[in-house]
Amino acid sequence: MPRIVDSHCHLDFPDFDDDLAEVIARAQAAGVERMVTICTKLKALDKVRGIAEAYAPVFFAAGTHPMSAAAEPMVSVEELLGVTKHPKMVGIGETGLDYHYTAESAEVQKRSLAIHIEVARQTQLPLIIHSRAADDDMADILQAEMAIGAFPLVMHCFSSGAALAKTALDLGGYLSMSGVATFKKAQEVRDIFAAAPVERILVETDSPYLAPPPHRGRRNEPAYTALTAQVGADVFNLPLDTFAAQTTQNFDRLFAKAAAWRPA
Repeated sequence: MPRIVDSHCHLDFPDFDDDLAEVIARAQAAGVERMVTICTKLKALDKVRGIAEAYAPVFFAAGTHPMSAAAEPMVSVEELLGVTKHPKMVGIGETGLDYHYTAESAEVQKRSLAIHIEVARQTQLPLIIHSRAADDDMADILQAEMAIGAFPLVMHCFSSGAALAKTALDLGGYLSMSGVATFKKAQEVRDIFAAAPVERILVETDSPYLAPPPHRGRRNEPAYTALTAQVGADVFNLPLDTFAAQTTQNFDRLFAKAAAWRPA
């Protein structure tokens, strides 16, 4: 199997409580050599960090999801900087803006995003961005913040419009392809990816959500990264092993701390 990376999953979610070891083993058997599990609420940090410590292929990122920004204590720059000292903590977030479900907390989301951006700027760890129904505000914020000082970023589970994709790419960012890109009615999303440089593409599952066919509607898991990668290879008219190697190289460039990590 081609070697590949699941750049975004949620292994701490209850969906995996009963068979986490088997899920990780299946991922490795499917060629998924590394996974980044994402902490979406700081109160879940101990569990997320523990998973990364227990399984060599798993790294973690930490932040406050925009849909939780109003309900959770506002994280501080200092608090997040402290978390980044862990050797397997490799990204900031996920953070961002979600106006589809939580537009009423837009201002709180923006304040939370600004804090995460500052940590990404200080550490040069990649900012992991969730953006839904907020293209204009997200583009404006990223452009303004990048002018203050550069930081690496990835638009996780990208399914926004072409204009936001262009803004993110122009700022040096990456687009991450999830199971959304495999859905029959997602041709517009595939077209946006096809117009992007393949050197800026990652793949992910966002598991347990967004399982690609033939598993759509059921629990997603990191092993299914290979199914999304096959669609990505088709989008870029590349052999699967070439696309897998390219996206792994892209991951190592963006998530340099994960690429440099070695077991103690």
